[in-house]
Amino acid sequence: MSITAKPITVKTTQNRFYSRPTSFPDYYQNPIFRKEDQAKLIENNELSKLATTPFKPPTSYETSSVYHDPIVNKVINHVMEDGKKQLARSLVEKAFENIKRIQIERYHLAKTPEGKSKIILGPKDVLHKAIDNCKPLLQLTPIKRGGITYQVPGPITEKRSLFLAIKWLLEAANDKDRTVHFPEQFAWELLDAANNTGKVVKKKQDLHRQCEANRAYAHYRWQ
Repeated sequence: MSITAKPITVKTTQNRFYSRPTSFPDYYQNPIFRKEDQAKLIENNELSKLATTPFKPPTSYETSSVYHDPIVNKVINHVMEDGKKQLARSLVEKAFENIKRIQIERYHLAKTPEGKSKIILGPKDVLHKAIDNCKPLLQLTPIKRGGITYQVPGPITEKRSLFLAIKWLLEAANDKDRTVHFPEQFAWELLDAANNTGKVVKKKQDLHRQCEANRAYAHYRWQ
């Protein structure tokens, strides 16, 4: 007499992964994750007003860490190609290292205390000042009237201005000799822009001159 064993069936439970919704109602506010913004709310006694306000969940790059800089993160995302964010981060950090070395050398070569005080040693501070100097205040919008396309000057949004400043800096860094690596050239472009000089600052000034020259077409914005 033979005994046949019955197969044992094991029930497994599948893991369910829930994704973050891509859209929220209009009354949902953006998360306040930076400690500086939270401190301002506490000082102004406005934190209690937001106790019942619905907020969107923060994304993966929104953190309250003191090392997080949204401008640096945006620059890294612009440098990144084919999803290689680790490589883009290493390139930006190498550029910051070059800026630090150059500025420290200039600091020790400065002979007067006034000259030393004008030298910015922080690479992130250099990046912020360079982007502020490269942001355009106006833009040209093509508008067609009577079969003719006019370049109409007009104000530019803060988001668009920041995008153009980062884009121009990266284009200037990539427009280089093959013997010069990207971190070195990007460091020099940031230092030139921080001193309100260089190709990117000239490009912004040329755009402002074109807007000034086409100011006669400004009324087409409202037609």
